[in-house]
Amino acid sequence: MTDEKSINRAISGGIIWLTGLSGSGKSTIATHLCKTLIQANLKVEILDGDQIRTWLSPGLGFTKADRDLNVQRVGIVANLLSRNGILVIVAMISPYRAIRNHLKATTHNFVEIFINAPLEVCEMRDPKGLYAQARAGDMQGFTGMNDPYEIPLQPDLICHTADETIAESVSKIIQTLSDRSLIPNLDHQ
Repeated sequence: MTDEKSINRAISGGIIWLTGLSGSGKSTIATHLCKTLIQANLKVEILDGDQIRTWLSPGLGFTKADRDLNVQRVGIVANLLSRNGILVIVAMISPYRAIRNHLKATTHNFVEIFINAPLEVCEMRDPKGLYAQARAGDMQGFTGMNDPYEIPLQPDLICHTADETIAESVSKIIQTLSDRSLIPNLDHQ
């Protein structure tokens, strides 16, 4: 049995960065992962890309510069929280490799997780109807369709959400966090 002191905190905080196409499962996995970590009495916060755009970056558009600035802002907030012992789950497309790599190199305990689902699967899921709008020509600069998504070359973990259940993906993430000593081993609680 793990002592209560180690259960009540993340070992040193960390940023769990979920990147992938719209509809790949980032927000769903983030929600389930958060619930699991909270049940283990860990300090957790979710920064969701859609909410951040609405509240932290409402004036930004979808140019590469604006997208990079949005990701950078989220990285700064996540790093502040992480340095104070909080596990921060970031769920955002963050389409450009260079800004993700910059964050990985400059932030506290950054774990990049590629939420990998084929474009066809994301289009089929299309929870917000965005792919349909992009296909109809009503939306320009949509990531994965007429704007690039640069897949991570060396992510810390890949979740294949077309082939894995949510529970399987969350379990893989928990194991990765435990292996990196960012959380206690949750199997022995």
